[in-house]
Amino acid sequence: MYFHSFFCLFSKDCSVSCMFTWDGLQALCRRQKLVCKQLSVTKNCFRDYEVEYLCNYKKIKDREFFLVKWKGYSEAENTWEPHKNLKCPKKLRQFRRDMRLALLLANKPQDSTSLDAFCASFLLQKARQRQKLVRWEEQLNRTCKHKGRIFVLNEVDMDGPPKNFVYISDYRIGEGVKMSQTATGCECVDCIKEPVNGCCAGASKHRMAYNDSRQVKVKPGLPIYECNSQCRCGPDCGNRVVQRGIQYDLCIFKTANGRGWGVRTLERIHKNAFVMEYLGEIITSEEAERRGQMYDKQGVTYLFDLDYVDDVYTVDATYYGNISHFVNHSCDPNLQVYNVFIDNLDEHLPRIAFFATRPIKAGEELTFDYKMTIDEVDAESTKMDACFSVAGIAGTPIKRMRMECRCGVEKCRKYLC
Repeated sequence: MYFHSFFCLFSKDCSVSCMFTWDGLQALCRRQKLVCKQLSVTKNCFRDYEVEYLCNYKKIKDREFFLVKWKGYSEAENTWEPHKNLKCPKKLRQFRRDMRLALLLANKPQDSTSLDAFCASFLLQKARQRQKLVRWEEQLNRTCKHKGRIFVLNEVDMDGPPKNFVYISDYRIGEGVKMSQTATGCECVDCIKEPVNGCCAGASKHRMAYNDSRQVKVKPGLPIYECNSQCRCGPDCGNRVVQRGIQYDLCIFKTANGRGWGVRTLERIHKNAFVMEYLGEIITSEEAERRGQMYDKQGVTYLFDLDYVDDVYTVDATYYGNISHFVNHSCDPNLQVYNVFIDNLDEHLPRIAFFATRPIKAGEELTFDYKMTIDEVDAESTKMDACFSVAGIAGTPIKRMRMECRCGVEKCRKYLC
């Protein structure tokens, strides 16, 4: 049985139906000496070989040899190659780092001329893990529809991509949830400098939320109304911010202090800039309570109540979500939640957006407060009582687990709930 994937190619010269990646198909064509214009495989590159990963090492008479897994070939066809034959400096540097760690764990001298079974097994597992993470990273970036790229890094343990998690680029609508598109839009030519009747925010009797640098200027607790698909303005409008998606390169990384996966920014983020949305499956509060009982037994959950006006719906990012699924808690966070309305103006169904509370340096971890509270600005702000549920749902008879906080900040509250 053949599976037709994104990578399947069909032409008069080449007809292949498989689950190979693009690189895998190229290697297969070279191996079979098959010319394929679509894959840029010619007779001149039949003997091109690419290193997929390195998985063992030995030194004989001061000559270094590496066991190579070739891309497009099985592990049974691995070969020992001298250092001079390898043109993959990045993979070599990474292998040497892994080898130093393996020797350290095995309590072996760093100048060992060969590796024992433990070290060889460690290096092979690490190489396979990186391949899985690379494939996951590629899949994430194919799914994303935004400018910012996503990278994945695990230098802590052997964990690969999370299981039973589907990366999504928009909300998944659950059973019993009804969403309707707005029927009206603004007539502005320049929504920021010359808004007509207050633009989309004015139509809902609110203030414009952004300045001319696309930074949020309203206080937390106040809603954001962006221009929608019915508006006269174009995609470059300054009142289209959240809908443009993530604009910064971010990295999902494994934390070293037992907090699981986390997210760090690879670029500097300005104060009040939009960072990401909290995406997941939108479900009813009744369904959220049912799932909360199940998640409570597991000790963690990703339920986020959409309680801008009433607690009717909840976002569940447990099995369906985006990069926000991996953002950790901090008692002194650098992200703040805002309710955003774009094409859907139902106040029971706001979009949840994270904005930077302060300038964030490149390499800094992104965090938000799972027990966030909003300072009262006016009656409107009190409607937003955003509480990220952890092991149970607030306001229900469900017993909540007392979870230790590991954020490590000076004013840590010690417990998440």
